[in-house]
Amino acid sequence: MSHTIFESRYAIGPNETKSLDTQGLRENFLIETVFEADKIHFVYTHYDRYMAGGAMPVEGPLKLETIDELLKEPFFLARRELGVINVGGAGTIEVDGTTYEIGHKEALYVGKGAKEVIFSSKDASNPAKFYLNSTPAHQSYPTKQVTKAEANKIELGSLETANHRTINQMLLNKVVDTCQLQMGMTELKPGSVWNTMPSHTHDRRMEVYFYFEVPEGQAVSHFMGPINETRHIWMQNEQAIISPPWSIHSGAGTSNYTFIWGMAGENLDYDDMDKCAITELR
Repeated sequence: MSHTIFESRYAIGPNETKSLDTQGLRENFLIETVFEADKIHFVYTHYDRYMAGGAMPVEGPLKLETIDELLKEPFFLARRELGVINVGGAGTIEVDGTTYEIGHKEALYVGKGAKEVIFSSKDASNPAKFYLNSTPAHQSYPTKQVTKAEANKIELGSLETANHRTINQMLLNKVVDTCQLQMGMTELKPGSVWNTMPSHTHDRRMEVYFYFEVPEGQAVSHFMGPINETRHIWMQNEQAIISPPWSIHSGAGTSNYTFIWGMAGENLDYDDMDKCAITELR
């Protein structure tokens, strides 16, 4: 019996999104369940054929299996690359016989062609939670571990505007070679709640945001849509959201929190953004 649970989401545009009610927005863009004990969850989105999900090994190791209904390949990474960031307890990832010790908030890039990937936790009472992003790949690059200390760090915002944050660029071309996948982690300081503000779009790339370290009883309101017609989706801890190329991707929490951004598309230029003034938002 497979331990992999998956679903496919077709891409829709801004005109179709206008007609959606709250439930319709959530069904198309929100990924409610990322982690489940002893399961691998994936959502396959047709925006740039991005895959986002999570692996949570508790009772034993979890093997990354191909998904025949989606990939039609003998193994998962036959034509894909994979980015992993651990948001749980200490764990290991074995890639074709080589074992990597992946601690809390540490990342691993696995290149196209890796045949066997196995996720394990060090302690079942504090299991690893491996957040997974995967994109199609045209070339094979070496597997590489990236610690939080090795990330390229950018300090942005201020407490006065409630958006003081540290961006940890982890699986970025400044740090590791990838085909198109880029991932990083943004940590908001206490007293700050706004992420990615001022907002922007980039029609050449899509993104997925994963929110975690949201305190119990708190939530995040994620803002999406075109600059002149925004919508919002309320999100809980350890949930993810798909951001289409035509959409802004900003959020405000009822407390500070951390989120992981992952993106793919036309280029690897992190600063390729079509920026929007705060006063232009509608």
